[in-house]
Amino acid sequence: MPARFLTLAEVCEVLSISSAQGYAIVRSGELPAIQVGGRNQWRVDHEVLEDYIQGKYAEQRRGAAAKTAGTDRTTRATDAGEDTANPAAP
Repeated sequence: MPARFLTLAEVCEVLSISSAQGYAIVRSGELPAIQVGGRNQWRVDHEVLEDYIQGKYAEQRRGAAAKTAGTDRTTRATDAGEDTANPAAP
């Protein structure tokens, strides 16, 4: 049975980020973790990390969809002869 918790170093390795970045996302609460033992001994549940990763994928998809929708609107406005750089222009 695999360990339930990952150390912060293991989390950083999985996410391919620096230890400073890992510490920052844990301290900010973006990635839920528990502090155990002495100072800066953080642990992240395997499932919590997987949820975090899936959430980041979903966030990326929403951002890409919003960007695509904005591009479609700009394309339609340009095709209609609107000035997209200055929407108030006649």
